[in-house]
Amino acid sequence: MSEPRRKRGADRTSNRGPAPIPQLPLRRVRNPYPPMQLLSADQVEAIHEASLHILENFGIEVMSGHALSLFEKAGARVDHATQTVWLDRGLIAEALKTTPSHYRLTPRNPERTIHLGGDTLNFTLVAGPPNVHDMERGRRPGNMDDYRDLVRLAQHFNCIHMLGNQVCAPVELPANQRHLDTYRANLTLTDKSFHVSAIGRGRALDGVAMMAIARGMTLDQMRDDPGVTTIISVNSPRRFDDAMSEGLIAMAEHGQSVAVTPFTLMGAMSPVTLAGALAQQNAEALFGVTLTQLVRPGAPVMYGAFTSNVDMRSGAPAFGTPENTKANIASGQLARRYGLPYRTTPGSASNAADAQGAYETMMALWGAVLGHGNLIYHAAGWQEGGLTASFEKFIIDVEAIQHMMEFLTPIAVNEGELALDALGRVPTGGHFFGEPHTLERYSTAFYQPMLSNWQNYEAWQEAGGLDATARATRLWKKALEDYVEPAMDPAVREELDAYVAKRKEAIGQGEP
Repeated sequence: MSEPRRKRGADRTSNRGPAPIPQLPLRRVRNPYPPMQLLSADQVEAIHEASLHILENFGIEVMSGHALSLFEKAGARVDHATQTVWLDRGLIAEALKTTPSHYRLTPRNPERTIHLGGDTLNFTLVAGPPNVHDMERGRRPGNMDDYRDLVRLAQHFNCIHMLGNQVCAPVELPANQRHLDTYRANLTLTDKSFHVSAIGRGRALDGVAMMAIARGMTLDQMRDDPGVTTIISVNSPRRFDDAMSEGLIAMAEHGQSVAVTPFTLMGAMSPVTLAGALAQQNAEALFGVTLTQLVRPGAPVMYGAFTSNVDMRSGAPAFGTPENTKANIASGQLARRYGLPYRTTPGSASNAADAQGAYETMMALWGAVLGHGNLIYHAAGWQEGGLTASFEKFIIDVEAIQHMMEFLTPIAVNEGELALDALGRVPTGGHFFGEPHTLERYSTAFYQPMLSNWQNYEAWQEAGGLDATARATRLWKKALEDYVEPAMDPAVREELDAYVAKRKEAIGQGEP
């Protein structure tokens, strides 16, 4: 396949090819409807009490001496020999008093500011897969060229508000340095916020420092005006490893956002029952939230949920299941119980960008939306249970996200919308195609899909008979052709390059 053309903003000429891909304009997405309540108030409190029992009686293993010291200083019971911490409910309650109920992440382009909390939804690019796939080149290990293209796609589509952590792993680059290359790509190829890696202190601080450079700020200025977030993945059941603990501490120290997200797969890393899994998830999330506040009271933190189930015949993770969808809704109730912004995820276990991938993802997406998720992570491109970033699945997911955004637009009821004049003019058995009311609104009345095909069968066949996945291939290639790199001050680019070079040299000499 020939390399798609790419244009920088300053050099771009008018597009003489096909019309641009239709997409919704950049906007803050809000959920105006009440959150769905799967759990009664008594059930929420029962889960809350069960999670406190876990923290007070079973404890959490913490593999970081620094974190153990912070808990001990705050009055928690700590056994250094077993690296176990027991939290009493009073300490948790005190920590929750200082957590913000909403906050912002400001990238280098303030128009792309992320609002976390309340009724705002933000959708992110898939993060973390070791592999990448498209229909023309097949499945392959992640690499930097594909990484850049997926980031370009995220920039091109307005409904993708933020980047995740390494949309695919560029495995040809040294593992201890590749985060620097991916951060630079995020900052130069997009002007959106992104998730930094928190596998240890160094990688987290590199992301914070590079965002500060891109924004023309100091680290001190960024402390009160965060620009990036991270996901702290708890090693369920009940373990915070050293790297995640140190990453959390570094982010909280610098006032950057943290989403504490237990990985609770029912039947494997948590009880097989949904109530038990939610109790464990809640305990682990509260533990991490408390640690952020011990580091820096008021540090921005999110309640993260990633509860789903496994195939009990094979042990393989499953996503987009009824249980996963219910967990997405119920976890939102728990997040609101503590007044915390909520991170959740749609997903699919399908190995292809097919019907299974679409219906499982949409099922989980409904749970995320009905549960009032604020950060809907892995929203576009997730395939194979998170092991592959798919170009076609990205396009399919963008279409689904845009459908959801339009669904969240409230129904207008006013004189013009009620259309009584038009109803009075059209005779019984007539039609509204030629009515002035229709002609004034026809071009904007309905959502215009970019992927769906509404031709009749004969016209569809004549046009090539392409199914949605094949059409998605055409669309991602077209989007890369139309991509415009956001302008960046050359001096800022040089400073980023210098930072990356300096840090690579330091890492090569053994610094973390």
